[in-house]
Amino acid sequence: MTDEITLHRVWAPDLTAEQLYRLLRLRTDVFVVEQHCAYPELDGRDLERRTRHLWLAPAGDPGTVLGYLRLLVEPDGAHRIGRVCTAATARGTGLAHRLLAAALAEAGDGACVLDAQEHLAAFYSGYGFVPSGPVYEWDGVPHLPMLRAAR
Repeated sequence: MTDEITLHRVWAPDLTAEQLYRLLRLRTDVFVVEQHCAYPELDGRDLERRTRHLWLAPAGDPGTVLGYLRLLVEPDGAHRIGRVCTAATARGTGLAHRLLAAALAEAGDGACVLDAQEHLAAFYSGYGFVPSGPVYEWDGVPHLPMLRAAR
């Protein structure tokens, strides 16, 4: 499936309204509806100048978002990966691996942080992330802060 999928990378200021809507739709479908987490999905960071949105869509249908993540730059210069999600119909096809590899390529050798849902910690460990704090609960879902140190 991943050979027929196109990776899109767009800086926040360059997003169209339609693109942003489709990205937020997938995030809401996964995190709010599917995972039953009524949390403030719109945190004010999606439109920051240095925010990079990465998503995967079928080559012939760029409007169908199959997977997504957001790459932020923190005040200390570290990159922060967040909002990683895959459409239910596309799970198990390697899309999250492809997105994470692309985000880490963008981050380069710099430090990178994320807050993993605890059950996904092993997935992120495979990319060099290690726990950087205790597990905490965010809207009923256990999360683990993780760090991939600067290289």
